Amino acid sequence: MFRINENYLQLNQSYLFSTIAKKIEAFNTANLESDLIRLGIGDVTLPLSPTVISALHSAVDEMASSNTFRGYGPEQGYDFLRNKIAEIDFRGRGIEISADEIFVSDGSKSDTGNIGDILGEENVVAITNPVYPVYMDSNIMRLGKSSNILLLTCSKENGFIPELPTERVDVVYLCFPNNPTGTVMTKSELAKWVNWALENESLILFDAAYEAYIQDANLPRSIFELENAKRCAIEFRSFSKNAGFTGLRCSYTVVPKELKVRASNGDMVSLHGLWNRRQSTKFNGTPYIVQRAAEAVYSPQGQQETQEMVAYYMQNATVIREGLIGRGLTVFGGEHAPYIWLQCPTGLDSWAFFDLLLEKCHIVGTPGVGFGSAGEGYFRLTAFNTHEKTLEAVERITQWNI
Repeated sequence: MFRINENYLQLNQSYLFSTIAKKIEAFNTANLESDLIRLGIGDVTLPLSPTVISALHSAVDEMASSNTFRGYGPEQGYDFLRNKIAEIDFRGRGIEISADEIFVSDGSKSDTGNIGDILGEENVVAITNPVYPVYMDSNIMRLGKSSNILLLTCSKENGFIPELPTERVDVVYLCFPNNPTGTVMTKSELAKWVNWALENESLILFDAAYEAYIQDANLPRSIFELENAKRCAIEFRSFSKNAGFTGLRCSYTVVPKELKVRASNGDMVSLHGLWNRRQSTKFNGTPYIVQRAAEAVYSPQGQQETQEMVAYYMQNATVIREGLIGRGLTVFGGEHAPYIWLQCPTGLDSWAFFDLLLEKCHIVGTPGVGFGSAGEGYFRLTAFNTHEKTLEAVERITQWNI
């Protein structure tokens, strides 16, 4: 009889957001007239910007002509997009990243989950707790519930910033601005991690999917702002939340050529080369029309429209943050991220608060325990709904006698 990868049996029976979806379905069935406001899953509500839509139409028209039709493209991404990313996201900010160090993909979720393909199974992997579930689940799929997975507790006491490990760690996942807590790292805090990784010959997997939401120019938007970070880090970025590509699917991963590791035979091996080999084998590239849409984000008009979209959601974050603080709740995040992380009222665990918020206010959020054991007692709200729905949600919560 054939065998399965039994590591999958060690996962929670249902992915967090699948469980939430089932609860919403049951609620809607029982409350047909309810006006449900969704502040749970991190999906956007604003439509794609006019510049992006125009680029999509033009690219679709190209596909209709035998002279301009595109079939398979380069697995790493088209040069027109990679060059724009390198120029505007990095060199324009004083960071020397070359276009061929950038790998265009269909989402940071895919790449942060797939990066383990090029890493050895004997590595000790550190993951923050609470955490974006994909980091944990993808490692369990690969390693099982192994002692080689180490949790770094993030709490109110340490400002939800992980402390440097005191034991051997080979790979660590860092996400800042953070999902789910909305917290950020200062440049000096991130420098400690880069120095630690260099000293210990460890790898940092840095998820910067929410860098566009940083409001303070002194906060790092890329780990490569730090000296020598290209020798110890891979960075993941996405067009999903800054340009509204959640349904269009486009992202990129930066794997510097300087990032090398010693193989068991003593040879120095480039992770850039390994990731290139992995993508060439398992990925056929992001669609041409999607990459043209992403390229449009880097036009002057596209940049302005993207900034307006980010500002729209950050206004929502401010409304939620200030409304909850005014209600007497303890709140984190929402200043440099589209996520608000609140402490559940006394006596309620995070799923109990989810159920009450749904039943009493007809609002959907995300229970903190879904992001890990250290998330118990906390709750995540997102700023991705409309202004009108966000204001209504805050009004419902402030009027609720918790």
